[in-house]
Amino acid sequence: MSGQCRAQVTGEALWTRTRCQMRPGTPDATSLSARCCRSHNVNVLSRFVKTGPSALTPFVRSDAQGAVLAETMADPGVELSISEVARRTGLLPAVAHREVTRLVDAAVLHDRRDGNNRLVRANTDHPLWSLMSQLVIETYGPVPVLRGLLAEVPGVEHAYLYGSWAARRAGHNGPPPRDIDVLVVGSPARTDLLDVADAARARLHTEVNIHLTTTEAWAERADPFLATVASRPLTTLKETQA
Repeated sequence: MSGQCRAQVTGEALWTRTRCQMRPGTPDATSLSARCCRSHNVNVLSRFVKTGPSALTPFVRSDAQGAVLAETMADPGVELSISEVARRTGLLPAVAHREVTRLVDAAVLHDRRDGNNRLVRANTDHPLWSLMSQLVIETYGPVPVLRGLLAEVPGVEHAYLYGSWAARRAGHNGPPPRDIDVLVVGSPARTDLLDVADAARARLHTEVNIHLTTTEAWAERADPFLATVASRPLTTLKETQA
C-alpha cells in the first residue's frame, strides 16, 4: 500500500481510518486474496523456538538472544525470573538460563537472587543502553510490544504475526521487514485495534497493519488470503484455548 498511512486495520477487504488512499491500480484486499494458495495447514512458530543465527538483524548473535533481549528491554523496569523468560520467549529453560548468563556477564542485564529465584532486568545504565534498546525493540520487539497491547483488548481470541517479519523470525532469509503484519481473530472493536496499531507503530517505528477476521472464518480458512496466511510462518501473540 502506497502513501504515508497512520495505521491500518483490515478485514473483509475493508481498510479503515487511514491517512492515505490507494493509487489507481493498487490491488485491494480482495484481489490480493485471489492470488493466494488454498493450503489449510497452519505453520505456527514452535513452542520451543529455534536458536540459530538471526535472520532479523546481523547485530544480534542468535534468535534466542534477541528474544531474551526483547522481553527484558521492552519493559526495563520489570524483573523476570528465568522461568518467566523461558515462558515468554518459548525457549527451553536451559537455553534461557544460558542466554541470560551471557547477557549478565556482559553487563547488559542485572540479576539478583530472591530466595530460589534468579530475577533479571535490563541494565539501563549501560553506556550503550539507548542504542541497544532501539535496535532490539525495532527488530525483536514486535512480539512483547504487540502481545502486551493486545492483552488489554476485549474480544481477541487469537493473534499472530505473519508476513515478512514472521518469515525472518522463522529463519527465512530476506530483506529486513518494512512493516509488521498482524492477524487478529475474534470480535474486538476496530477502534481498539486502531489504537493498538498506533501505539505499536510509535514503539516500533514502523507501520503496523492489523487484519481482523472472525473465529469462524479462521477455522474454515475458505478465504484464499487466510489459507495463505495459515500456510506460511506465524508467530503467536495470543491463543485462547477452547
